[in-house]
Amino acid sequence: MKYPQTLQSRLDAALKQKGPGYRPRTRHLHDGRPLYTNRLILQDSPYLLQHAHNPVDWHPWGEEAFAQAREQNKPVFLSIGYATCHWCHVMEEESFENPAVARILNAHFIAIKVDREQHPDVDQAYMTVVMMISGHGGWPMSSFLTGDGKPFFGGTYYPAATFIDLLNKIHAAWEDRHQDIIVQAEQLASAVQMANATRAQIDTLGMQAVDAAVEQVLERYDRSNGGFSDAPKFPNEPLLLLLLQAAERRPGEQLPQALQHTLSAMAQGGIHDQVGGGFHRYATDSRWLVPHFEKMLYNQAYLARVYARAWRLTGDPLHARVVRQTLDYVLREMTSAEGGFYSATDADSEGHEGSYFVWSKKEIEKLLAAADAAFVIELFGVTAQGNFEGKNILHLPVSLQEAATRKNIPLQQLLDRLDPLLLSLREHREMRTPPLTDDKVITAWNGMLITALAEAGDILKEPRYSDAAQRAADFLWRSQRPGRGILWRVNLQGQASIPGRQDDYAHFCEALLALYDLDGNPLRLQQAAELADEMLDKFLEASSGALLMGQDEILFTQPKDGHDGALPSGNAVAVRVLSRLARRTGKAEYADSAGKILQAFSGDIAQQPSAYAYMLAQLDERLNGESGPHQYAAGGAIRITARCENLFTLAISIDIAEGWHINAHQPLQQDLIATAVELQEQSPWQLQEVHYPEAALEKVRYQANPLALYQGRVQIQARLAATHESAGPIHLQLQLQACNQDSCLAPETIQLSI
Repeated sequence: MKYPQTLQSRLDAALKQKGPGYRPRTRHLHDGRPLYTNRLILQDSPYLLQHAHNPVDWHPWGEEAFAQAREQNKPVFLSIGYATCHWCHVMEEESFENPAVARILNAHFIAIKVDREQHPDVDQAYMTVVMMISGHGGWPMSSFLTGDGKPFFGGTYYPAATFIDLLNKIHAAWEDRHQDIIVQAEQLASAVQMANATRAQIDTLGMQAVDAAVEQVLERYDRSNGGFSDAPKFPNEPLLLLLLQAAERRPGEQLPQALQHTLSAMAQGGIHDQVGGGFHRYATDSRWLVPHFEKMLYNQAYLARVYARAWRLTGDPLHARVVRQTLDYVLREMTSAEGGFYSATDADSEGHEGSYFVWSKKEIEKLLAAADAAFVIELFGVTAQGNFEGKNILHLPVSLQEAATRKNIPLQQLLDRLDPLLLSLREHREMRTPPLTDDKVITAWNGMLITALAEAGDILKEPRYSDAAQRAADFLWRSQRPGRGILWRVNLQGQASIPGRQDDYAHFCEALLALYDLDGNPLRLQQAAELADEMLDKFLEASSGALLMGQDEILFTQPKDGHDGALPSGNAVAVRVLSRLARRTGKAEYADSAGKILQAFSGDIAQQPSAYAYMLAQLDERLNGESGPHQYAAGGAIRITARCENLFTLAISIDIAEGWHINAHQPLQQDLIATAVELQEQSPWQLQEVHYPEAALEKVRYQANPLALYQGRVQIQARLAATHESAGPIHLQLQLQACNQDSCLAPETIQLSI
């Protein structure tokens, strides 16, 4: 590759700046120095930097590359992947490090490399095309485009020989049937734009859509292994969160059983890192045993939320244990010195997938005392022949509770013996060559983890999680938000880059609202509202009411995501954010915007409800109120928190903004609405000895006689009694009416769940 002198000087300077400890990721070396260095050396993406010494003349995503394609009348080869992608590594080694492949690409194509985690909108646009062409998608994604960015062919991973053949055929077609390719590109672009269009329906969505989604999911329930699909099995957190919310609101038998089975199977399987905590991305088999070993930050975030809510619903201590193991792993191994969170760790180490995580029986016997080794070997199903390429993926053939029962000991006694042994295994494992860590900080994914930490800190009463969430939010605001109008998506080694996409705004806003719920700090509410306003201003598609993923002018289409993938869609998170902002600020325009997003996708939701699980969970909240211990009334002027101070003592705190009041439990006038707490119907709990505070006698303008009122902070306490052994969550109703000096609002009934 020969570059103009100015560019070559920049590349040489960037390489020199890497320092003497730099190890180029390439087999093309001379005296330890790379033979090739391309434009990707100037980028701040770990994935792009992995390809900086390929013999391919890579360009980053940008107008310069497309301008060059138009000037030279060459097609664009677009390769999209991410730093911890196993098959991306395979294609790099087989093809992009292959000089024969590089010669064809450099001679006849403009080659562009994109990190999908930096540019999710670019990934979404071209993934739609690949799905249309081949019927499936994945990474690495390989697309062929015209000079104006319109795709005419695409696929995923290609072995080297197949890839060379494909490149030659596309070059020949570009030369001989150029006009046919242009027509095909126009047709595909039009098809993608039609696919991206939302299909609103006249009828308003109701609870029937939520119920239909739950029914669809349960129809796919794997009664043998848990989960809601065949292999490969993904956790599918949006579905799990919807099912947990449905189980909280509408108790029954089938749904809780399916959830408990699925969550236990995942926690016991190899998809769960039994030694170090956290979850691998998915299981390749139907039993959750053999994972694809990469660990993504977003899986840790959403599964921590899932298991925390499952613990709130069931009280199963093993669910709480999974939450702690997962978040402790992130805080220990995926957290920067400033408090931000890294994106992922690789599946590979020492050239093999999973080698960091697997064990031999002899290795365990050598490491631990004989009795302890026997205990671990039995507990985790370790055998001499192994269950994965001659080694063992540790898993639990039976639950820890069942193991304790079989040994006739309390669960805690078993855990007290197990945990020091797991620590020994982890410390030994840390001496191995670890997988690569993608240490870029993504704003959206950090927002997800902050939300998880805040919710877990609240539900499990673990201040260290809440403190870590506050620290991370401060770091993000400081590093990624230099001023109004700007939110950066990525931070790598202290340098922020890539303008924020819609999901960055939505997830960071969701995190700030979770922190506001913890302590009522008005700064967090102000920050959330500021980001939400900016999100609507930047990404709102006026014609549909939905939000675009980004504002990339190079893209041939501007995608908007509605249905869930591995993550909830950005629009679904926006519905949650906007609906919650409306309840916390009293601004109806936020609720209106949330309603328009739901309406925009209503036709698609009616066709396939379960694909919109996170959005339907928010519809459920709009129709039935939020679930949980934190609620708001009087347009945010009243903040309510319920908690159990111990197993049988209920405490409800009501914080009333200055200038507002509510009637006391025993108003002096018969026509006034009393403040009262009671259990919801058919509750397995009983309220005993409810204590309301003493009222203040105050005069207001609209009433001639003094009123018995509550103002400021109000504390209500009660004794609880369970009517049977496994009583489950406590569902309460708080009745109140908020007034100021001039008028009263309509009475409200607030639903609380603890």
